[in-house]
Amino acid sequence: MTEDKPLIPPPHPPRRHGFFGALRASFLAGLVVILPIALTVWLIWSVTGWIDGWVLPLVPYRFRPEHYIGIDLRGVGVIFFLLFTVVIGFFAKGFFGRSIIRQAESLVDRMPVVRSVYSGIKQIAETIFAQNETSFDKACLVEYPRPGTWAIGFVSTMAKGEIAARSPAGDPLVSVFVPTTPNPTSGFLLYVPESQLSYLEMTIEDAAKLIISAGLVYPQPRPPAGETQGAGQPAGQSSSPSPTTPPAAGRSVPPAAPLPQKEKDPA
Repeated sequence: MTEDKPLIPPPHPPRRHGFFGALRASFLAGLVVILPIALTVWLIWSVTGWIDGWVLPLVPYRFRPEHYIGIDLRGVGVIFFLLFTVVIGFFAKGFFGRSIIRQAESLVDRMPVVRSVYSGIKQIAETIFAQNETSFDKACLVEYPRPGTWAIGFVSTMAKGEIAARSPAGDPLVSVFVPTTPNPTSGFLLYVPESQLSYLEMTIEDAAKLIISAGLVYPQPRPPAGETQGAGQPAGQSSSPSPTTPPAAGRSVPPAAPLPQKEKDPA
């Protein structure tokens, strides 16, 4: 009596790509190469033109290069903007500049709507560009929008003021910015107890790539310190075992079989 064996369908033969299939594969491979370069150039070109459109109308025509060479060069407004920003920063660090800024801010504080907008933008700029504090230097996982569902967030700062005073004892609140996909400039501000955060080893740039790509672009895992990215062996050593390496514990090595000897020819 024969045993019933399950019917296993035969494996399908490999699909052969024709001429148009090869063209399609080459087209997709070309897009992978061209698309990042094209988008990067387009973004830089657009931002440069936007800055030129704002800055160049404020520069007298006799100071522009097209007044002498007759050609409108893109990026001149960016150079004027950088030079102007450096000069204002150097001026603001002096005593005379600080006194003028204080008088201007006292005048702005008397304006009902303008002072709210100015103070908010100033606090954001001081927080982002402050050199003595680090902001958005860590990525983390936070349970959002419900328990059991995790989202990637950026740790901004520890809670301060009234929010810090209302935080649980021994578990301070941390302000976490949870960006949206694929536009990471918008998102949600959450105050989460520090014990409920799971910090990630990936950098902010890698986390931003993961968010923008909707989970398609994962960062490359970094090898531990002193190890290579391959087989996890220390740097400078080969992954092949040494001939003098003892056998692993719990394994018995069978004795080597004797070599066959040649029979002697009868005399």
